[in-house]
Amino acid sequence: MRLPAPQVALGNLAQRFLVAVVAAPILIVVLYLPRPEPAWAVIFLASLIAMHEFFAMTLPGEDRRPALVLGGAACLALYWLDQHALAKLGLGVKWQALGLAGPTVAIILAVIAPGLYYLFRFRDIPSVAGRYAATVAGIVYAGFLTTFLAMFKRLAPDSEGGHFVVLVLLIAWIADTGAYFAGRFLGKTKLYEAVSPKKTWAGAWGGLAGSLASIILMKLAFLDRELSWLDVFLLGIPAGVLGQLGDLTESLIKRSTGVKDSGSLLPGHGGILDRIDAVLFIAPYVYAYLMVKAALH
Repeated sequence: MRLPAPQVALGNLAQRFLVAVVAAPILIVVLYLPRPEPAWAVIFLASLIAMHEFFAMTLPGEDRRPALVLGGAACLALYWLDQHALAKLGLGVKWQALGLAGPTVAIILAVIAPGLYYLFRFRDIPSVAGRYAATVAGIVYAGFLTTFLAMFKRLAPDSEGGHFVVLVLLIAWIADTGAYFAGRFLGKTKLYEAVSPKKTWAGAWGGLAGSLASIILMKLAFLDRELSWLDVFLLGIPAGVLGQLGDLTESLIKRSTGVKDSGSLLPGHGGILDRIDAVLFIAPYVYAYLMVKAALH
C-alpha cells in the first residue's frame, strides 16, 4: 500500500523537469529576438490562457467567451496603444500620439464594456454582481498583470529588455525552488495554513533568499551597469515578498472555488496561472521601480 506514493512523486518531478527542458530554451530564444513582437505574442497568449483559467474557475460557461474577448481586447490596448510600442512599428509622430489613449481605452474595455455586456445580457439578475466582478478581476489580474512582462521588451533596448523579463521570471521561480527545499528540510511551522496548508515560515525565508540570489546572479552576469547593489535589495526583497503573496492569493482563489489546479496545460505544473501566480505580483513592481528610477536620473 505504501509503494505507489514515491512513484507518483517521481512521475510528477519528471514531468516538471521535461516541461522545463522543452519550454525554457524556446522562451529564452523568443525573449532575446531583436524585435519585441514575438515576446509580446507569447506573453499575450499566456495572458489569454491565464484569463481563460480564471474565468473557468469563477464564471458560468456562457459568460466565459465574452469575458475572454473583452480581456484580450483590453490587453491589446494596454500594450499597443503606447508611444513606445507604436514607435517600434515605425509609425509617424501623429500616430504615436494615439499612445496617450492606451490606459483609458484599456480601462474602458476592462470595466465599462463588461458592465454593458451584463446590462443587456444579465440572465440571472441575483448573480450579476458576482459575474461582473469576476470578469473585471480576471481581466485586470490575469490579463493586465501578465502584460507587464511584455512591457520590458517594449521599453528597454533589445537584450536589456530580455534580461529584465528573465530577471522577473527568475525572482519567482528560484524563490519557488528555495521555498520548496527550505520548507522540506528546515522547518515545519505553518505560514498561512487556512490558505495554503503546505507552506511554512522556513519555506518563506528560503523563497526570499532565492529571490535575492536570482537578482544577484542577473546583476553579476548581465545587468551590472543597469543595477546597483542598492537596486538589488530594493528590488529583490519587496519582489520576493510580493511573489509569495501572489502565490498565496492564487491559492486563496483556488480554495474559494474548490479547485486544486487552475488548469492542466503544463504537466506537473498545473495551469498557466499556477506557474505565473508569483510573476503577476512581481512584474508590475519591477516595472514601476525601473520607470521611477529612469525618471529620477
